Amino acid sequence: MNLLELIQQGESKTLELKSRLPQHDQVAKTIVAFANTSGGKLVLGVDDQRQVTGVAEDDLFTLQDQIASIIHDRCTPAILPEIYTAHLQGKLVLVVEVFRGNLPPYYLKSEGRNHGVYLRIGASNRKADFDHVLELERQRRNQSFDEEICREQTLQSLDLGPLERRFSALGKPLDQEKLKNLKLIQQEQGTTWTTQGLLILLGLQAHVVTKCARFKGTDMSVFLDRKEYTGDLFTQLEQAEAFIKNHIHLRGEIKGLQRTDTYEIPETALREALTNALVHRDYTNQGRDIKVGIYDDIVNIVSPGGLPNTLTMETLLDGRSEIRNRIIARVFKELGYIEQWGSGIQRIKSACRAAGLSEPRIREKGDFVDVEFYRPEPDRPTGAPDTAELDQPPEEERPIPPDSARFRPIPTDWSALHPDERQLMEHLSQVGTLTRKDAAALLQAGETKVKALFNALINNGYIERMRQGRATYYVKAKEKSE
Repeated sequence: MNLLELIQQGESKTLELKSRLPQHDQVAKTIVAFANTSGGKLVLGVDDQRQVTGVAEDDLFTLQDQIASIIHDRCTPAILPEIYTAHLQGKLVLVVEVFRGNLPPYYLKSEGRNHGVYLRIGASNRKADFDHVLELERQRRNQSFDEEICREQTLQSLDLGPLERRFSALGKPLDQEKLKNLKLIQQEQGTTWTTQGLLILLGLQAHVVTKCARFKGTDMSVFLDRKEYTGDLFTQLEQAEAFIKNHIHLRGEIKGLQRTDTYEIPETALREALTNALVHRDYTNQGRDIKVGIYDDIVNIVSPGGLPNTLTMETLLDGRSEIRNRIIARVFKELGYIEQWGSGIQRIKSACRAAGLSEPRIREKGDFVDVEFYRPEPDRPTGAPDTAELDQPPEEERPIPPDSARFRPIPTDWSALHPDERQLMEHLSQVGTLTRKDAAALLQAGETKVKALFNALINNGYIERMRQGRATYYVKAKEKSE
């Protein structure tokens, strides 16, 4: 993806846009946050509406020197970004590209190591709390949280039965040597200690919980059922999967003399998503847990913790793998719950496509990962309205266009439009799709006004309303024929 395409997608975990050089502390925080997270680009010469404003060529060398000095004087350990120019839409922009550092945590000299560490969460820079600083220090030592020794529990006090039964079913004894090879225990000065990974696998940490709920409709206002599962991770996986199956449709198909029952969402995709949530969640975050929500239109699985710092959504969807919890992942793979590193997302998508479903929506939202499976629409009787029209008022209540949009060409002259409508059309021509939220930010207008503008453009044949799952967006209208 080229730089202009990145800019049109807006600010993100790896991109910050500024029309001019911001305050020096703000620059330093962004650079530190990029270095501690997944790297990123600070682009000068692009405003908040993603319009390329450019930087003056006469100011170019001064800006480069200023930025280099800010980073050298205010950030530590040393960060060496690439600073270069790019020509976009006939204008010059300045790009400060920062790569993920090998010596985290990076911090502001003025605030010190304990208070000056920043992370990139979504499109903002956030001060890291103590647990995040510890995690960055573990990354510097190339150690995961689940590999740390826990001195609060002795091995003798633990019931290893849930793990032993899983290994025994595969003909694998879970003896002391196996425990040591899997790093479930570690020896230090003649004493055998458990690791955090063993306690997590056995579900002995208070925050190792999976919460499941079935909601009425498409929001969280009314519960129909909810359960909270504790215990070892494998039991939680089975219970969460059973909860989902209990609340989605099972359909039967007769092939020859045999009847085959299948769930509306493939079991393999659901199990893979639940496994990913359990294996890759951030267990250092003790204030949250895994949540499974079932709505009329989607099945939603939310896992605490964003992607590991070396990953972005683009690299994840391309099949790149980064293991946050090495012990937990190793045990799951040993027991056959993980087939191959980095292939889970593709298996989920492939299973849904093979079942005739839309690909699930997988997103990093702030500091958690969100997976949405789209449930198929129930069969409609002949003549029933399409669900895409369910939120429309009855036909007699809708404003009727002067001519039927089905039979007329798409308007191409925007000169007669209201200035706000014209701005929406111009922006839509550049970015391709537009949501009400984006339009409100673009126009600095309220939701009521934006809704009225969109309705007017739809009624006059300029744009069309589209849906994907629960998301609604707008595109330029296409030529239609009778």
